Amino acid sequence: MRGPFPSRIYYPALMFASWIERWSLVPDGEAITTRSSRLLPVRWRGLPAMLKVAQEAEEKFGGLLMRWWDGHGAARVYAESGEAILMERAESRRSLFHMAMTGSDDAATRIICRTIASLHTTRSMPLPELVPLERWFEALEPTAHAQAGLFEICAGAARVLFADPHPPTVLHGDIHHGNILDFGERGWLAIDPKRLHGERGFDYANLFCNPELPIVTAPGRLEKQLAIVAQEAQLEPRRILCWCLAYAGLSAAWFLQDGESAENPLAVAEIAAAALNR
Repeated sequence: MRGPFPSRIYYPALMFASWIERWSLVPDGEAITTRSSRLLPVRWRGLPAMLKVAQEAEEKFGGLLMRWWDGHGAARVYAESGEAILMERAESRRSLFHMAMTGSDDAATRIICRTIASLHTTRSMPLPELVPLERWFEALEPTAHAQAGLFEICAGAARVLFADPHPPTVLHGDIHHGNILDFGERGWLAIDPKRLHGERGFDYANLFCNPELPIVTAPGRLEKQLAIVAQEAQLEPRRILCWCLAYAGLSAAWFLQDGESAENPLAVAEIAAAALNR
């Protein structure tokens, strides 16, 4: 995950007016802004929905991937036009973040793993335009060269993974406790994908690296969740650790490039590197 969670601010309805009129929407809450999009809770044909207007190309392409999933493992898309997408909205107050922080971390991890598995299920529809995972990791190399040390260890893990590739699949690219929501009878579903294509193990890495989750560096947490992920995903534990190490380095590089502290992902990288050396 890159950057902070969304903040809620007021936007005049005028900013969403064209889509409200086009899809006959009724505003149903305060607007939300992130660094890459504006969102407005609405009602559509009586159903709770979210109107999302992308401000970056990456978010627009993510909407195409949501359409491709067609409601299987991800929120259902009701309509789309240009930079705007209308999708189903979760109304449950249950949160994986809250579960993880209140003694149900194991259960939250299992829910996330099963949602990821649903997203990775093979589909017959032609793939949307996707970004190779290797392209994302190009951002790590300059930082590894400049900083050396732990960054170079993380970059080395990424090189090992890409030198011995496993079969690729469609990836969400930003799985974390805030991007899988409780949709009631429809179950736990993903939102906000980054439309990547690569090895499926990558999508599990942020379970260990989520900088918004204070317990990610708790003693023994990585090892315990690793066992759960390996069992649920049927992946080799050391391969998962390599993805965790590589992604922690990439996340840290992004934070530095944005002028923010990389302390948290680097702490996770140290834990993952130590586990790999045992």
